[in-house]
Amino acid sequence: MLAKKDDKIKKPLKEAVSMIIGKQFEDLVDFLDGDKYINEFLIAKKLDITINQARNLLYKLSDHGMVSSTRKKDKRKGWYTYFWKLEILKILEFLRETFVKKIEQIKHQIESREMKRFYICERCNVEYNEENALAHDFTCNECGSIFVLKDNTKIVKEFRKNLEKHLKEMELIDEEIVKEREKSGKKKLKEVKKEEEEKKKKRAEKRAATKKLKDLMKPKIKKKIAPKKASKKQKIKKVSKKKPKKRR
Repeated sequence: MLAKKDDKIKKPLKEAVSMIIGKQFEDLVDFLDGDKYINEFLIAKKLDITINQARNLLYKLSDHGMVSSTRKKDKRKGWYTYFWKLEILKILEFLRETFVKKIEQIKHQIESREMKRFYICERCNVEYNEENALAHDFTCNECGSIFVLKDNTKIVKEFRKNLEKHLKEMELIDEEIVKEREKSGKKKLKEVKKEEEEKKKKRAEKRAATKKLKDLMKPKIKKKIAPKKASKKQKIKKVSKKKPKKRR
């Protein structure tokens, strides 16, 4: 279970899941597994919601590839029960994409603050870029105060702090992605080997069945029974039965 996994990986997984289904359901990560499929009724029970609500949440995650499912038919009742598991690699890749976008936005904001000038109405606490400030003649329409040039030092410092934080978090995600890809590669290799073994087994069974069928279709040839060799007594009897030749 992922509940036993390191909190370092659980935290980003929960963050990604909460982006799709809401923070109140992020605990789904605690009892869903990345290797085994979990019964959907158990998932609903753990989240304390109805089975239909649980399915709707899982379908939303499935749309983003964050979970996968398999189903089993109840032979007695005739309906299907679904079993679900987390697709950890897909979740991490989704989260990485969001971090890339955030980092690009922060870099753009830092560049904008360093290259451009901003003005503020200190009374109304409203900020304007240089173009808008010029359009308003550097005067606030609400209170008539003159705009003051804003010092961006603190804001840039805060942006850089957030940027460093996001870069570290993305570094952790990249490490986990590498681990999951290696794990996935090994798993696929095992599956390929298993599949090859099954194919070989089927080919051998097919050859055996074909040979058996050919053997059954072959015409049965009756063996010729060799005549038994006559015994000495039988030879004597045969000789005695011969008629003597007439003398001339």
